[in-house]
Amino acid sequence: MITVSQPIITNKEINNVMKTMKSGMLAQGPKVKELEEKFAKYCETKYAVAVNNGTAALHTALYAAGIREGDEVITVPFTFVATANAIIMCGAKPVFVDVNPVTFNIDTNQIIRAITKKTKAILPVNLFGRCADYKEIISIAKHYKLKIIEDACQSHGATYYGKYSGGIGDLGCFSFYATKNMMCGEGGIITTNNDSFAEQCRRFRHHGQSEKTQYEYYDLGYNYRMTDLQASIAIPQLQSLEVYTRKRILNAKLYDDNLSKYKGNKILIPNLGNGIRHVFHQYTIRVRDNIALKNYLLSKDIMTGIYYPKPLHLHRHFQRFGYKEGDFPVSEELSHQVLSLPVHPNITKDDINKVCKHIGEYLHEN
Repeated sequence: MITVSQPIITNKEINNVMKTMKSGMLAQGPKVKELEEKFAKYCETKYAVAVNNGTAALHTALYAAGIREGDEVITVPFTFVATANAIIMCGAKPVFVDVNPVTFNIDTNQIIRAITKKTKAILPVNLFGRCADYKEIISIAKHYKLKIIEDACQSHGATYYGKYSGGIGDLGCFSFYATKNMMCGEGGIITTNNDSFAEQCRRFRHHGQSEKTQYEYYDLGYNYRMTDLQASIAIPQLQSLEVYTRKRILNAKLYDDNLSKYKGNKILIPNLGNGIRHVFHQYTIRVRDNIALKNYLLSKDIMTGIYYPKPLHLHRHFQRFGYKEGDFPVSEELSHQVLSLPVHPNITKDDINKVCKHIGEYLHEN
């Protein structure tokens, strides 16, 4: 079976965890600090604040940016639910804007019409490993005095005109879930160049306490701390991230070369765009019927993924905000067309050729 994702765990991770376990320093300690310093350096940001998962990173960053009850945050419905849930967790309202059909990222042409007096931030999603159009987003944010919080949970190492994902907006949020480009099973981290935001994040993850004055509670906070066990896995993952990223990019190029002959009405392959390093958390194509192709490939022992089969605004959870079918037609159409192919670093050239061969057979028959 060719799997759609596959975590890479080497002796580096295993040995690092064993050393940490023997040290007795299991909670947030020196390994977490080491990860924060190295990840901030990698993203070329001043600070990185580690937390226990990507959702906590989003919640923490939004709170640090001042998002509170009654505020509005602009984001997209074509994403994982954590993006919008984190906004609700702050007592704010997610205001959806449709996505661009080519990039799958927020359609910047629709942002301004979604801005109201209650709007406090824009939360773009760097979906599948491709950065959103931040030049236009930054211009809008500056004009309307809005914060930008990057949902970079799928874009570790991606760049936008030379700037690393996580260092483009006011804050960046990453996930280290098991299937991400770098992982530690569960985990997350926030990046920022703002001193105040960094301190707010540190307090929020630690019950509202400053790490300098224990048992002095300055504000609302949660137990969002990362353990040293998680950090012990993430550190060697970070060391290997560029190697893994290059392999993903090479795998994506091989898909491009194989599938480009089918381009047209039957299949669309990912758009790279100018000035962008796409890191291919997912290699996502568009076809007429994603479920039919998914089932066909599964019959050939090839796993794929549909991310996401139903836009957020069509779920009952979000319809309480007044959303209904037809509000975001591009997101609705994509949910029936997107299919993510195996692109992880462990997949072989022969595997990719096999996937493309069977896609070609399916397209010929349909």
